[in-house]
Amino acid sequence: MSTTAVAPLTIQDAEELVTAAHRAAETAGVTVSVTVLDAGGHLLAFRRDDRAVLISGETSTRKAYTALQLNAPTADLVDAVQPGGLFHTLPTALDRPLLFIAGGVPVHREGRLIGAIGVGGGAPEQDHGFASAAVRALA
Repeated sequence: MSTTAVAPLTIQDAEELVTAAHRAAETAGVTVSVTVLDAGGHLLAFRRDDRAVLISGETSTRKAYTALQLNAPTADLVDAVQPGGLFHTLPTALDRPLLFIAGGVPVHREGRLIGAIGVGGGAPEQDHGFASAAVRALA
């Protein structure tokens, strides 16, 4: 039996994701921070515009981390943390607390999780759109 390795998320991929997300945000007139993590949760790329709110950097990182840990867009997880939801009692004793606000999107290659992108600074729906646009641009 042979297996084919899936190419990991590279620094070049990560920079392309950041550029695409920033381009989408600038087109919409929104200032954002963008974080890209590899499959191991290591920071590959980060950008915060000087005009962005300082906390947007931490927000984008936590969104990316959440999307990576749960292998799902954070926009799809919002209801899961409400009382009675699947993750309502999910422990937050992880390295970094999870953040269930739209704007984190996992990155897949050949059906395998290779990283995640997080965008913070706009409205949650905008951030999700910017992150999703970046992932589509990478494909």
